Amino acid sequence: MIELQHITQRYPTPEGGVFYALRDVSLHINAGEIFGIIGRSGAGKSTLVRCINFLNRPSEGTVTVDGKCLNTLTEAELRATRRGIGMIFQHFNLLSSRTVFDNAAFPLELIGMDKAKIRAKVDPLLELVGLTEHRNKYPAQLSGGQKQRVGIARALANDPKVLLSDEATSALDPETTVATLDLLKRINRELHLTIVMITHQMDVVKQICDRVAVMNMGEVVETGNVIDVFRRPQTETAKALIGNIMAQELPAAMVERVRAQIADSAPGIASHVLRMTFVGNEVTRPVISEASRLFNVDVNILLGSIDEVQGKSFGTLTVLTTCANDDFTRLIDYLRGHNVTVEEITNHVL
Repeated sequence: MIELQHITQRYPTPEGGVFYALRDVSLHINAGEIFGIIGRSGAGKSTLVRCINFLNRPSEGTVTVDGKCLNTLTEAELRATRRGIGMIFQHFNLLSSRTVFDNAAFPLELIGMDKAKIRAKVDPLLELVGLTEHRNKYPAQLSGGQKQRVGIARALANDPKVLLSDEATSALDPETTVATLDLLKRINRELHLTIVMITHQMDVVKQICDRVAVMNMGEVVETGNVIDVFRRPQTETAKALIGNIMAQELPAAMVERVRAQIADSAPGIASHVLRMTFVGNEVTRPVISEASRLFNVDVNILLGSIDEVQGKSFGTLTVLTTCANDDFTRLIDYLRGHNVTVEEITNHVL
C-alpha cells in the first residue's frame, strides 16, 4: 500500500549549513496492516508521516501510495490522491465554532457534496466512533477522548484507504488511550484500512501494531514484526524504548548485591547473569525449574515482568545462575531448545 524509497529530507540552517530531518529512509507498508513508526522526539517521525501524504515533498526519494507515485502527480492529482489518505492529530485540530457533526462533515463540504449525502455519510461515522448522542455538541463540551473520536470520524469521511495517526494518543490519559486504540483496531478490521501509527510510546506499538520501524536521528535503525523486535531488539534505541515498559535494567542497589554475591562464590563455581525472554506457551511453562532440577543449577530471580504483545504473552526475566561450566552450557542449550531467548549480561552488570 505504501512504498518509501530512499527518502531524504534536508533543510538549510541559519548558519548556512544543512540539517537532515530524514536520511535515506526506505519502508514498505502492506495493505491492511497497522504499521508503527516509533522513536524519541526529534527522530524524524512526524517529518516522515508528512512525506507519506506529500505535505512535505522530500528532497530526495520517491513515495508510492496505492500504486501511484506521488512525485509524478500534478497538484490537482495530488489533491485527489490525498482524499484517500486520512490523518488524525495529537491535538485534534477541530474547529471550535462547529459542532461534532459539522467537524466530521467538513472534508465533504470542501469537495462540494450536497447536504443529504453528507448526512447519509456522517451519521454512520458518528455511530461507528460512538458519538451519535454528541452530534450537536461543540468541541469545548467534549472530553479529550471524544475530541479524538471526532478527529477519527473526520479522517474517515472521504473513505480513505490509508489512515495516518501522528501521536494521536499522546494527549490522552491511559484509559482513554486504550479505548482509542481499540477503536482503531476495530476500524482496521472492519474497514480494511491500512493504518500508520506515529508514536514515541512503545506501549502503543505493543497494543496495536503488526510491524514497527524504529527511528533515530532521521534514520530507520530497525524494522520487524512487533513480537520479534520486543523479543530480540537489535539496536540500543529499540532496547531503550522497550525498557521503558518492560523490566530491563537492574536497579543500582541490586547490582551491588549481585556483585557481592558473585564475589562470595565458591572456587570452581561460576556465576552468570542472564536475561531471558519468553513468548506464548513458554511464559507459563516451568522451564527454569525444570532446568534447575536437571542440571543442578541454582537460579536466583532478580527482575521480571509479563505483558501481552500482539495478543501473545510476553515475559522477561533477569536471573543469577550459579553452577559448574559444563552444567551452564547444558542449561543454555536446554532453554534455547525450548524457544527461550537467552542473553548473557554478566559483563554489563559487573
